[in-house]
Amino acid sequence: MNAAEATTLLTPASIAGAAYIVAALLFIMSLAGLSRHDTARAGVNYGIAGMTIALVATVYATFAGAWGSPQATTGLILLVVAVLVGGAIGLWRARIVAMTGMPELIALLHSFVGLAAVLVGWNGALEVTGMSGALLDIHHAEVFIGVFIGGVTFTGSIVAFLKLSARMSSAPLMLPGKNVLNLGALVAFVVLTVWYVITPELWLLVVVTALALALGWHLVASIGGGDMPVVISMLNSYSGWAAAAAGFLLNNDLLIVTGALVGSSGAYLSYIMCKAMNRSFISVIAGGFGIAAPTSSGDGEAEGEIREVNAEDAADMLREAASVIITPGYGMAVAQAQYPVAELTSRLRERGVEVRFGIHPVAGRLPGHMNVLLAEAKVPYDIVEEMDEINDDFAATSVVLVIGANDTVNPSAAEDPGSPIAGMPVLRVWEASNVIVFKRSMSAGYAGVANPLFHRENAQMLFGDAKQRVEDILRTL
Repeated sequence: MNAAEATTLLTPASIAGAAYIVAALLFIMSLAGLSRHDTARAGVNYGIAGMTIALVATVYATFAGAWGSPQATTGLILLVVAVLVGGAIGLWRARIVAMTGMPELIALLHSFVGLAAVLVGWNGALEVTGMSGALLDIHHAEVFIGVFIGGVTFTGSIVAFLKLSARMSSAPLMLPGKNVLNLGALVAFVVLTVWYVITPELWLLVVVTALALALGWHLVASIGGGDMPVVISMLNSYSGWAAAAAGFLLNNDLLIVTGALVGSSGAYLSYIMCKAMNRSFISVIAGGFGIAAPTSSGDGEAEGEIREVNAEDAADMLREAASVIITPGYGMAVAQAQYPVAELTSRLRERGVEVRFGIHPVAGRLPGHMNVLLAEAKVPYDIVEEMDEINDDFAATSVVLVIGANDTVNPSAAEDPGSPIAGMPVLRVWEASNVIVFKRSMSAGYAGVANPLFHRENAQMLFGDAKQRVEDILRTL
């Protein structure tokens, strides 16, 4: 191959394509790294490297392809400004966000992906050049599908953000005939897609955009607070498919590959979490399809005597314990109690006490929330166990510390068929000899269901800020 032939092959498009292949491989390595605690940091670095390569390649290809055209200067200025502004906002938010605000931030970021897919779809509809016949029909279908997926992702993510940030009630929206509404919207989408491919009129795109926005809002609004971690992973999947749809419209291989990776992994994670919660994957992903409004009075007040304990008595119980299991929940994240909890774990292990952590699949507000907090506090990962691994060990445990968890340790799920959370697998903490519940008040959990655990004879309440109470126990020890 001579120099001229090499120059012909090394076009901006081919260079960008090669860079996209490298970036896609790095993204795959990132997902593989993030699947294990000991390689998670490397996984993050792979992802950063892949995204950097993708951004540089995209900017280079855009510069090289547009150079010399009348609109080049304006387009390039807009591109640079968008990258700088977006990067600055992202860096600012990443630096100031607390771990407690991470779930709603992730939901908000998903909404941006959906909005971008809608805008790309509209641009593809308004700027059609050099296509005819079957190729044009395929393009119209891509536009319609991309706008629909993006619209559902956008409003669904906004509703998730509002619920997670307590700006909207976490209770599920129970509209009459909501199943019919969901199915009707999907049927209408299929009919409108065929219509648009045959007759690509702009008003059809307006209709499907409004339909998608309404459906996304209704789907997530119909899902209760207890299922919000599943919603986050589900929206993650939606955003991936929205990105893939945008990739088809932009003829961008990297967007297609990464969108498919995110979409499939998010869907699989949602399936795993639904299985762990004894929830139907279809019912959650379809906005509670087939689930009637709860008829139980489980959202009322549980009856029985409350036994309180102070930090000194709790410390005495821990001194005498042979084994301790700690079950953290969202309250630990709110109180930022993971650091004193890690110190308490270290102190107890030095005394010869067997200490382990029991993690419920949906503890917190997003998948792996508690695992991230404990890793941040440098808790040894070999003592952090999942619900299925540890549930049979509670009966032989001296003391269980329930720190900020509520719905995930609620006996009603296992014992009350009429409870709104009936059938949901929970950590069977009540089987232990003693249970100490760290809680600010007697209020219900995120699912709005009263917890009879607080009234069990072997359960005692330690009221107050979880971080302060754990520090009090540490001082006593």
